[in-house]
Amino acid sequence: MSTFTLPNTSPEVPVRLTQDLQKDQLLSFPAFKNWLSTLQHSLSLQNNENHTFNAAPYKLRKIDIQSVDFFGGGRIGFIKLMSEVSNDQGEKLPGSVFLRGGSVGMLLILQPDDTPEDSETDKQVILTLQPRIPAGSLSLAELPAGMLDDSGTFAGGAAKEIEEETGLKIPENELTDLTSLAIPSGSDKEEQLQQAFYPSAGGCDEFIPLFLWQKRVPRETLKEWQGKLTGLREHGEKITLMLCPLEKLWKFGGRDAKALAGYALYQGLKTEGKI
Repeated sequence: MSTFTLPNTSPEVPVRLTQDLQKDQLLSFPAFKNWLSTLQHSLSLQNNENHTFNAAPYKLRKIDIQSVDFFGGGRIGFIKLMSEVSNDQGEKLPGSVFLRGGSVGMLLILQPDDTPEDSETDKQVILTLQPRIPAGSLSLAELPAGMLDDSGTFAGGAAKEIEEETGLKIPENELTDLTSLAIPSGSDKEEQLQQAFYPSAGGCDEFIPLFLWQKRVPRETLKEWQGKLTGLREHGEKITLMLCPLEKLWKFGGRDAKALAGYALYQGLKTEGKI
């Protein structure tokens, strides 16, 4: 194992690597870069005399990389690290971090096109059911998650399944970013967190911006999909879809933080007239 000092740090921050990780790999890993810059900015705000910790400011002292998971092609997938953040009085903040970076969540709403355009009548939400081994589940109901590809189109396993089952593609120009509407961007005098929600901020850096996509379709088409997208999986099928009424999303998706956050954001932004 090797150790190096983070550039431009005061006090100097030693970083201890695992045997399978190189300095350049760590410093170029987007999740590490984002976490470090966000933390350093938040720590710098303690210089403000009105900051809660101004009298005894906390500092990043060291980082120990504990393990690394690699994806195909030698690309870093996840990093587990222990950071020491303490003040000169010896008080420490919890510093165990699982780095994985961000993803996106999609609140996909379908509605019969014979209803009034300003109506909430008969709206249906697309949910995915798939194995989530970290939760101990082989069939967790959740809002579709994935990423925006280079063209800005929703991509990933859930997006592929939605296109295969319904023929629907979800382009960027039809998306509404619910989280950016609800969470205004801060100034340099505020913490520079993502315009997203953090489902497990006590131990993980993951952040998820939530996007809304609404599509009006012929009623007969929606009925066909309701009969087809029931959540029942073919033998060996890993991911499938189901439709649930929008007003019951909190119940059908009650174990999924994306679903609960999406429902709350949708209702709140609707109430304030922002969507």
